[in-house]
Amino acid sequence: MAGGVERVLTLKANYFADHYGYDITIILTEGMDKPLFYPLSDKVKVINLGIDFEELWTCSFIKKVIVYLKKQYVFKKLLKQELLRIRPDITISLLRREINFLTSINDGSKKIGELHVNRANYRNFEQGETNMLKTLFAKFWMRNLVSNLKQLDKFVVLTEEDYHNWSELDNVVVIPDPLTFSSSTYSPLTEKRVIAVGRYVYQKGFDLLLKAWAIVEKATSDWMLTIIGQGERMQYDALVDELNIDRSRCKLFGPTERIQDEYMSSSFLVMSSRFEGFGMVLVEAMACGLPVISFDCPCGPKDIIQNHIDGILVEKGNIEKLAEAIIWMIQHPEKCKVMAIKAVDNVQRFKIDQIAEQWKSLFESL
Repeated sequence: MAGGVERVLTLKANYFADHYGYDITIILTEGMDKPLFYPLSDKVKVINLGIDFEELWTCSFIKKVIVYLKKQYVFKKLLKQELLRIRPDITISLLRREINFLTSINDGSKKIGELHVNRANYRNFEQGETNMLKTLFAKFWMRNLVSNLKQLDKFVVLTEEDYHNWSELDNVVVIPDPLTFSSSTYSPLTEKRVIAVGRYVYQKGFDLLLKAWAIVEKATSDWMLTIIGQGERMQYDALVDELNIDRSRCKLFGPTERIQDEYMSSSFLVMSSRFEGFGMVLVEAMACGLPVISFDCPCGPKDIIQNHIDGILVEKGNIEKLAEAIIWMIQHPEKCKVMAIKAVDNVQRFKIDQIAEQWKSLFESL
């Protein structure tokens, strides 16, 4: 799958294998017959257990329960077999279905959990999907999760903000995601173009961004907004028409493999998310020399952005304030250039060599 978590996992696995000489094995449950989207080092081994939990998406509720229990039983059996065969020093879980039984496997390895979303939105449902049953399930699920997390040797979260959300745990450490690319050139900030990047889902708040852009468009004559991402764009296209936004100045595109080029041909990035685990697009844009604007949502932006130094934090969900921040950026190009220089300096702390050292120190402490 071509997601952000997969990209970060690949980057770290390659670095640990190539630079530290670690013996890395990745164990998968899905995609048995599919090629890996991101290239892995020849030194990294991959084992696919072929569980296919994705089959659950096509099942009715009753059948889903039966199929899940069967697959979970097989998953536990096969994962235990592999860990007892490999005998790793350290096992890292991305806190999917294995967290329910991982610490009970006596393979001798230290167990680390790594969370890529914030606590409040770990069992988040899309707008309109939440009901009383799902809310009760989410509460039960969280209590069970906390019980399992307590048994880990270490539990890694991405931000200082989220660190404080796990007050009942004493094994939490903060290690941010690494920047997934390095850039030796930076945007000249000459294009009258604002960029937003992310999946077309409720979480990313593109509906809020478009409502803000409808205000911005009336205050500026020649700037344009470009949104780039995966997913279904139909409802956002409809909103563009509903808000009478000029389509020649607002473009909604699908994903691209040349995202750096898109950053380079923009003058600043806007992140309108309702919530995040980290906010990698902020770090990517800043690495390309862009100042950024973001809602001060949980969790990530306040850990990344130095407000009014290399970007602007806006009250979460406040459309008018978001529009004001965009207009301010447009009207102050010289101040944006100063912010851009600060942004490049700021994100050096997220380079893979620095993040990898934090992981290496964690491993050695165990």
